[in-house]
Amino acid sequence: MDASGPIRPEERFDEERAAGYLQEQLPGLLGGSDIVFEQFHGGRANLTYLVRSGDAEVVLRRPPLGPLAPGSHDMAREYRVLSVLHEAFPEAPRAYHLCTDPSIIGAEFFVMERRRGHVVRAGWPSELDGSAGFKRQLGDGMIDTLVRLHSVDYRRIGLGDLGRPDGFLKRQVAGWTDRWERAKHEDVDAMTELAGRFAEEIPAPQIDAILHNDYRLDNVMVAGDGRVEAVFDWDMATTGDPLVDLGTTLAYWAEPEDSLFHLISPEGFALAAVMSKADVVERYARSSDLDLSNVRYYHSFGLFRVAVILQQIYIRYRRGQTSDERFAVFETVVPAIAEEARSTLLD
Repeated sequence: MDASGPIRPEERFDEERAAGYLQEQLPGLLGGSDIVFEQFHGGRANLTYLVRSGDAEVVLRRPPLGPLAPGSHDMAREYRVLSVLHEAFPEAPRAYHLCTDPSIIGAEFFVMERRRGHVVRAGWPSELDGSAGFKRQLGDGMIDTLVRLHSVDYRRIGLGDLGRPDGFLKRQVAGWTDRWERAKHEDVDAMTELAGRFAEEIPAPQIDAILHNDYRLDNVMVAGDGRVEAVFDWDMATTGDPLVDLGTTLAYWAEPEDSLFHLISPEGFALAAVMSKADVVERYARSSDLDLSNVRYYHSFGLFRVAVILQQIYIRYRRGQTSDERFAVFETVVPAIAEEARSTLLD
């Protein structure tokens, strides 16, 4: 289970002030007794805390410390989605309250319900069945859950203006290409070629849907019986072509021989032995009835995005903005992912 523990010293806040604020804003949930805070340590970016008042437990979520890229870690956006999406998509935890006053804990934050289960990260949780049958059940359930998300009538629940489906993929291509140009320290032929081809060959969307926009195994909570209990990290949710979501999932879904994933996304191997990328595509196609004949475009674009994200991290290391030596290897990893993206598009 994703366990909580003491708050890391550098990520503490004025707990007394925060407790008073929450008791005032959520008296029905947290007004019964004194509030105790702990921290969930498993996440990679946004900071997540357990808030306990007697028998009541909720989760507080805020952006990471330090400067943030424009549009990233958007707590207001995530709150807006989760405050209503649970009505049509039960795997979305319900959000209860958004605080836009940064003086309370040092940043905007929101409070949501707590879910219980297991999150697969670098290793398979010992509490979960490790059999091939269980893992395949989880893999099928992950893809079926994504299909159900894409079938939600997001306009009916008040999210009609969450994004702009018209021209969505064109803007995505332009935006991620611009991020690459800003972050690169040298030209990478595969990235240059891909950016051009993506812009020239944009597929027409078959439907528009609500997108999670970062759907992968470590953003899913697994119940003990193998069900998808919850889906987390909705701060990039939007509306547009649902196959962009599928492309992201494929980009982070490893094959057994994918050595790169040991460096960038080790959890991608968790289901590799029981469910290939081709199996993922087949499952999505069968559950959604969408035409996936052009899925290579979306898969390649998902890999392109991963390459850009890693380059953004690497350039911070190269410029001395972080001294974390783990990032040095990205100098060779980024071109390798770019080549994989190119071969995916052209094969």
